[in-house]
Amino acid sequence: MNTVSDVKRDLWDDANRWPHRCAVALVCATFPLIWIGGLVTTYGAGMAVPDWPNTYGYNLWLYPAETWINGPWKLFVEHGHRLYATLVGLLTIAFLVSAWWCQARPLVLWLGAIALAGVLFQGALGGMRVIQDQVQLAKIHGCFGPAFFAFTVVLAVVTSRRWQQGRLSNQLGLGKIERLAIMTTLLAYCQLVLGSQLRHLPAGARPGDFRFALVFHLLTALALCVAIVFLGLRIVRTQRREPSLLRPALGLASLIMIQVTLGAATWVAKYGWPSWLTDFGFAAAYTVAADSRPQAWITTAHVAAGSLILATSLLIALRSARFARASLPVAAGAWIAEVAR
Repeated sequence: MNTVSDVKRDLWDDANRWPHRCAVALVCATFPLIWIGGLVTTYGAGMAVPDWPNTYGYNLWLYPAETWINGPWKLFVEHGHRLYATLVGLLTIAFLVSAWWCQARPLVLWLGAIALAGVLFQGALGGMRVIQDQVQLAKIHGCFGPAFFAFTVVLAVVTSRRWQQGRLSNQLGLGKIERLAIMTTLLAYCQLVLGSQLRHLPAGARPGDFRFALVFHLLTALALCVAIVFLGLRIVRTQRREPSLLRPALGLASLIMIQVTLGAATWVAKYGWPSWLTDFGFAAAYTVAADSRPQAWITTAHVAAGSLILATSLLIALRSARFARASLPVAAGAWIAEVAR
């Protein structure tokens, strides 16, 4: 005889196996796209291909490989960005088709439709940025990319078996964890937006504009660090035996330490060591190499780590919200039973 848990497992396998696999594949494919897009901005390659959706008059997929691979680096990065973005688009379509084919829940179908609309919108933004050659569109394009990556994490979470089960043995403090995780997610995205403003400042910007953006970037970074510390302490204190919350919390703590280190390294790579360290030999001997490979990869890694922080914060927010809502019927039933005695 099948138990209730066996029935739930069978239902999950029938309705979510392939959508979940496609969602995980989409997450894994989208993160490298953040890296490639970051390299496009870092190297200033956004206009290396002046037309869209074609590449120098060729169909995107028919552009000669030898010209692309053996051509200028900026052309290689920009055209590669376009090719890889179409792969992410195809995976988004595959997720929506798998959800429809497996007769997934209406929520999953709607999220899949939103994801498809999002990837089409992002592609159109990239194209309009090229056609109109506007930095403002590049900023929007750069801010929407991490948001789409975070949304792919939503798809993976809501199609997972843990989401279907939706209950923890320990319900203590879930509401507080949910609120802290939402606040952390919002701060992480604000930090990405401010970072995008710094990366896309026009050449003729006033020094005061740079200082203004930098100060707010640093203040938001400080607030984000504090929020992550409080979130991690709350999870360790109340959910230390629950790996679905503890593991991403520990990952988030590791990511913020890496991100702070990358932020400092980005400053040194682009502007040199602070003046108060020039008395030391290593700082005095250091020379900034513009557009060098270390500078480009450190800066891009800083952007990519910010996207991971956003996605991990959102993961914790989603799971804590799901677990908290699932506990309400249980708590209500226990209260009714107590009153009825």
